[in-house]
Amino acid sequence: MVGPQYDFLANPLGAVRSTFDTAIASGSDPSSLDGRDWGALPLFRRFLFDQSRLSEVPVLTPATIRLVKPNTLVRFRGMIQDMLGNEFYVGAYKDGSVWRTNKFMDVSQCPMDSSADMRIWERQLLYCVPVPGLNPWTQVSAEEFGNQSMDWTSEHGEKRRREDDESSDMPVSGDEVQNSPNTKRMREGEHSSLASHSQGAATEIASSGTSLVSGLDGDSPSCLVKIYDSSESELKLNDIFEFVGILTSDPELLQEDNEDCDLSSGFSEDPLRHFPPNKVPRLHCFIHRKLAVQDFLQNNPIIEPKPDLVKGIREALLRHFTAVLGNDDVAAHFMLLHLLSKVHARVDDLAVGKLSLNLTGFKKQIVSVFGKQLNLALKNLLPFTHCMPLTVEYLNTASLAPKKNYDTNRLETGVLQLAEGSHLIVDETKLEAGTLNSVGVENARLLKNLMELQKVEYDFKYYKMDMATDVQLLVLSEGKSNILPADVIVPFQPSATNCSEAVTAEALEAWRWYLATVRQLSHSIEQEMQKVVENDLVAARQADRSLSSQDLSRWLTMGRFMSVSYGETSLSLEHWQMVKELERLRRERLR
Repeated sequence: MVGPQYDFLANPLGAVRSTFDTAIASGSDPSSLDGRDWGALPLFRRFLFDQSRLSEVPVLTPATIRLVKPNTLVRFRGMIQDMLGNEFYVGAYKDGSVWRTNKFMDVSQCPMDSSADMRIWERQLLYCVPVPGLNPWTQVSAEEFGNQSMDWTSEHGEKRRREDDESSDMPVSGDEVQNSPNTKRMREGEHSSLASHSQGAATEIASSGTSLVSGLDGDSPSCLVKIYDSSESELKLNDIFEFVGILTSDPELLQEDNEDCDLSSGFSEDPLRHFPPNKVPRLHCFIHRKLAVQDFLQNNPIIEPKPDLVKGIREALLRHFTAVLGNDDVAAHFMLLHLLSKVHARVDDLAVGKLSLNLTGFKKQIVSVFGKQLNLALKNLLPFTHCMPLTVEYLNTASLAPKKNYDTNRLETGVLQLAEGSHLIVDETKLEAGTLNSVGVENARLLKNLMELQKVEYDFKYYKMDMATDVQLLVLSEGKSNILPADVIVPFQPSATNCSEAVTAEALEAWRWYLATVRQLSHSIEQEMQKVVENDLVAARQADRSLSSQDLSRWLTMGRFMSVSYGETSLSLEHWQMVKELERLRRERLR
């Protein structure tokens, strides 16, 4: 059997055109293809997943953008920072007596007669950025990509040349197509778009270097993703997705002219004029899938987190945290529980499962040693981390909340626009007496709401909207933080310095897998254990009237994380006793 005459990696548009031609030849009317696939996507799914070829698709990152060839198949992993609504485009048109398609393209590949039959289709526009705080160990390096690219090029080069020869029966040359006035009229920046529920984008992209993608200014970490034939409910702001599709950046799109566009009448302003193609490459998406923290592990073994396996990893990680924290075993235990926290339910304004931590006793000389060690340790263990140096000046000037700019119709990002599963260290050790202006007061309120409610308020000028999030917050301060009321306050008491030992790559991989995996475990409390817990909570409240309902709820949350830290899915008496002992030691320090 003769295989298809197109290369999925080097010439994905070949598959699109071939399957379109087949559909038309079989009698399909172009109007019947509105908003639906004609057989191209099943071919790509079979190639990528059934044949396990997804790993061969280059990943687009700031380090690899300059090495990627245009019009090839790429992967982009990023957070949806803004949703720009829908864009109308000429999806199919008649070139003489032959129907052709522009789907998954920025410009028409053939000149179009202004009187030609055409079908107007629409696609979703998403502005995506690399996940904020993404740490280097999650990404492929430029050197690794270069080696992969060389292997990939040698394997597919000959086949691509054959395809180019076979495609030479096109009615016009490439230069004629690019210079065709009809083609120019169909440029992305000149035909109209309808931006429904538009919410604009992020900061300007600083770039340098040379790119293989024509017209692209070097290292461009963001991406404009165009989604076809997909439900809008599948894609949500701040979700992390992997998009597989065709990378384009056409220099023709940079040019501006005053030609009238046949499609402009009655449509709204083009939302893409603030995203120049030389700054923001376009990716025409075939397939997308939502990602979790586990998907960012370089070597992610498909292993069930059984207690026997988990226990050994837990002990090693706990020793590591104890060393990083100057042999403070209590602080290390709370740090472990904190890193396993996850919002698993919401009841009214209560985010069930959050466990923010405030380590006190961090004087300036202590934070210079242990603060740096802890920050580095978390960067090596978690995929998305941030450190916020909290000062009066920072609070008075920082843009923490995303804001809608109606002049550009973009959502301007803020520091707190973070992906689910992010970790944020707030360093209060440099906070000194001062006066907060109106911006500072608002920023302090935003941080407090994030810690207490796990929500961030987005500013749409005429109204404000709370967006649910799930961010682990760690506060380092000299005394109890007056700005951020953490769930747990632990006085930090190191007894030694320079306790940390060299950590092997294998150990880091095991700890990353552990932290990403066990926090996803389900958890329950058996009926017999529920009675024990209830009796203990009643006795604790009678012994200490200062205990609030929030304190008792936190004990249950700690019990959950203590269980899952051992790979267990139900609370045992042993683990409950460990939680009570930890709490006793913590309260002793507070006296």
